[in-house]
Amino acid sequence: MSQQALYPLTFEPLLKEIIWGGQDIRPFKGLEPNEQKIGESWEISHVDDNFSVVAEGSLKGQNLDELIKNYGERLVGRGPLARFGGRFPLLIKFIDAQTNLSIQVHPDDELGMKRHNSFGKTEMWYVVKASPEAKLYSGFSKQSGPEDYVKRIEEGTIMDIMQEYKVEPGNVFFLPAGRVHAIGAGCFVAEIQQTSNITYRIYDYDRRDANGNPRELHTELAKDAIDYTLHDTYRTDYTPEVNKPTHLVKCQYFETNLLDINEPISRDWAGLDSFVIYIVMEGKLSLVDNNGYKLDLHQGQSVLVPAECTSVRLEPKGACKVMETYIPELG
Repeated sequence: MSQQALYPLTFEPLLKEIIWGGQDIRPFKGLEPNEQKIGESWEISHVDDNFSVVAEGSLKGQNLDELIKNYGERLVGRGPLARFGGRFPLLIKFIDAQTNLSIQVHPDDELGMKRHNSFGKTEMWYVVKASPEAKLYSGFSKQSGPEDYVKRIEEGTIMDIMQEYKVEPGNVFFLPAGRVHAIGAGCFVAEIQQTSNITYRIYDYDRRDANGNPRELHTELAKDAIDYTLHDTYRTDYTPEVNKPTHLVKCQYFETNLLDINEPISRDWAGLDSFVIYIVMEGKLSLVDNNGYKLDLHQGQSVLVPAECTSVRLEPKGACKVMETYIPELG
């Protein structure tokens, strides 16, 4: 294990050119615009073959896998490192959808391990931007079950029971494993998810691939992965407060707060056994850790504060919105 001091880490974004992507991610992040259709920007990733690389400081050029091997619990936290088997537990993304994404579902940990030797995927969305007609889909609007689901897939009527939401910036959706969902055209979201790439495609609007073939659906795999529980709403309601944390989501995989600030705020992490990630949604700020290391951040950037850091101070330059997420203690 290396003894070099750790500091808040930024990473080179992994930009994903995807046919359904748009033109908003690059300008949002302050990058030079071009003609590429960027559907996703992976901000912090420990997905195989997609390891994030440190962008600045003495560790510049090292990837997240190397950092975990060299620093272990100093970076991730003792509990999270043991619990997730040395895998960095979260994947942070921005997603820009210019066409409807497929209706899909992700398995939970038990099913993911049984079928794929992988963790499942619980996630959340924070809507960054939305066109006037933008929609998201989350959960069922009517009671369903395995037989009804399969019948609707065969008949092409699954969209009749998808819960549709017209969205606007600031909307939050929590998506536990098993909940059917989809991002609609015109949505730009920040996504916090478990580190897993397992997706079961349920419905794809009868679209065809580049060779003219229908896109593969995972009807049978999804049947046992879906949570058919009906809820009154699938949107997370919250009342934002200024200059203090607003709680958004807490589950066993992550806890997320929104910081809507226009003056400095200190966050004490001495009692937390976890890294902390900050995702800048609006504005500019400086982040200063307990060792005095200062990092200037702007909209579209994400920073990983190592578990060994005991506190940070956020110093906004005007109005600023930041999402904060970490692994909560179990029990």
